[in-house]
Parts: sequence; structure tokens; C-alpha cells
Amino acid sequence: MPLEFIGSPAMTMGVEVEVQILDAKTKDLNPSSPKIFERIGEDYKHIKPELIQSMIEINTGICSDIRQVRSDLEKQINVLKSFSDELGITFASSGSHPFARYMDRILYPAERYRYLIDRNRWIAQRLMIFGLHIHVGMRDARHAMAMNNAMLHYLPHLLALSASSPFWQGKDTGLASSRVTIFEALPTGGHPCTFETWDEFVSFYDAMIASKSISSIKDIWWDIRPHPEYGTIEIRVCDGLATIEETCSLVALAQCLYAWFDDQYRNERVVSPPPYWILRENKWKASRYGLEGEIILDAKGKTGLLRKEIERLLTTLQPYALKLGCQKELAQIQNFLDKGCSYERQRKVFEKEGMFIAVAESLVEEFWQGKPLYVN
Repeated sequence: MPLEFIGSPAMTMGVEVEVQILDAKTKDLNPSSPKIFERIGEDYKHIKPELIQSMIEINTGICSDIRQVRSDLEKQINVLKSFSDELGITFASSGSHPFARYMDRILYPAERYRYLIDRNRWIAQRLMIFGLHIHVGMRDARHAMAMNNAMLHYLPHLLALSASSPFWQGKDTGLASSRVTIFEALPTGGHPCTFETWDEFVSFYDAMIASKSISSIKDIWWDIRPHPEYGTIEIRVCDGLATIEETCSLVALAQCLYAWFDDQYRNERVVSPPPYWILRENKWKASRYGLEGEIILDAKGKTGLLRKEIERLLTTLQPYALKLGCQKELAQIQNFLDKGCSYERQRKVFEKEGMFIAVAESLVEEFWQGKPLYVN
């Protein structure tokens, strides 16, 4: 069965951020998304419900540059903030909440979410996790598969930089990102299957539909996936970042990476996907150790410190940042390396205060200020 890829003439961007809704006093997750939609209306297209009522998605329109991404996200954040006092709620953004319990969460009343719980049961009930999704437009299906395969090599970099879920239900997991390990339990979540060509992907998709393993592309929750209806490749590996500043920096990094890949593609340098064992192992290293992970660089087992690999990558991408007008945002990635990512900041807060509510309070403050707060 043909799977039409509705291409985009330009490599435009769309960004989705899953935001936590918290009680203003206790800082526990609060099931207030229905009350939010009572105020903005369910047809407000840039703020959408999610699986649980204590989560809400904000998204951008189709953006040509990082300035538009920032403007759109700030607009939606300001909408949420406008009635937070009235509802006694506040907001935060990170891959996990530091102490909330998933069994206390309330499902959003939508048929799709009821189906997900019914089909996946306990696995889906644990999805008290929050991510950043980045769409980038692709010209056609062949271009999309080439860009998808090139980005597979850099998912550990994006995961480590975004890692913000060290705590889960009041415990330190010992991981930089626990969120990705929860997603991996889903039968169509986690590590993507790899394909050399678009036709191979279509054959896989048709078989999944025929076997009733999925009902649409939306049921594939891989770390990265083609989205034919939108004409994009969607990066889904990232934890939610704590601040608008960090979100925009990571989106800029992804945009520069795709611009670099596209140059290679135009010069007929098509990159194959990494071997599956490398894809899986590198994701584990990034989720476990964050920036201190040593990722595998080739099929012979050569390794490199992820922190150093990112530094080298930033040098490579500087000309693309200049061309795309995101030099400032790309340069701010150095702050992740020098001053610490969210998983590091959260642990420092807990070490200093000894209370998980203090971690939640720090995440709220960062979200409202839009910039990371560094703990001495």
C-alpha cells in the first residue's frame, strides 16, 4: 500500500514541548488540563491535551528559523501563565517529575488514550514522562530517509544534552535520563528499526498495519521517525528541557545538523544507519552517564567521550549556524558542557537541600525565568 510522503520545499521546523502541570503549593503534579481547556477552548491548536491530565503539550507553527520557534513557544507559555494563579497551579519542564507517583495520575478523557491504556496496560500507565519533539521538513521520501539515517548517529548527543530525568517517584535512578528507559517498554517505542531506503520502511509499515500492530504512524514512538503526513522527520529522543533558552539551543543544534547532512546529501554522500548494536549501546551510555558517556564511534569499537565529541561537533556546525542565523543559540550549547545540564543541576539541588520538593521548586523557577539556574 502506498505511503505518501507529503514533502516540504524547505527544511522548516515545528517543535512540541510536553509541560508538567503542578500544584502551586505542594509542587506535586496536578490534574488541571481539563480546566485549562475550559478557558482556552479545545480547538486552540497550539496547546493540546496529553495522556494524563497533569501534562499538556505546547507547540509551534511551521517555523523557518529559531527566532520564530522562540516566539511561538513564549506565546504559548504566556497563555498558560495567564491563568495559573486563578487555578492554583504552576508549570515546569523536565523529562520526569522528581517525586510524583504514576499510579496517582488521571487519564485525559479521550478515546485514543483509553485505547493506549487498554492495549498496553501497566506499560502505558507508567508514561508519566515529558519530552521535546522536533520536526524538520524534508523535500521527499528519499531525502527523508537519508536525513533520518544521518541523524541516527547523533541521537546520543541530543539525549545527553537534554537529559533531565534523574529522579523517578522520589528516588535517584542513577541515570541521566530515566525517561527513555520507560518509553523503551512500549512495543513500538525506543530504538528505531533501521532502513536503507524509503521502500524498506514502507514494506515494514504495511506489515505493521496488516498485523494490527499499529493503526497509523502515530503508533510508532521511536526515538526518531518519519512523519509522512507532515512531510517531516520527527526527533523524539530528547527529554523535556527545563528552560526556553535550553530548548531553543537544542532545536538550533538539530537544525544545524540537518543543514550539514543536507550539504552532504546534495554532494551524493549518503550516510548509512549505524549498526543496531551501536545504536542501542550509545543510547544506553548517553542515558546512563549523560555527557560523561563514552560513545562508540565505529564498528571496530573505537570510543570517544561524548562531551569531547559535542565540542568538536560545535566547531563543525558554526558555518551552518551563521547561515541559519542561530549562532547565539548554538554557542549556548557550550553552557551545557561548562555549567551543567538539567540532570546535573537537579542533583546539585537535592544534594544541597535534601528534599525532592526543592528540586521541583527549582524546575518551576527555571521554567518561569526561561534560563537555567546554576547551583554552587
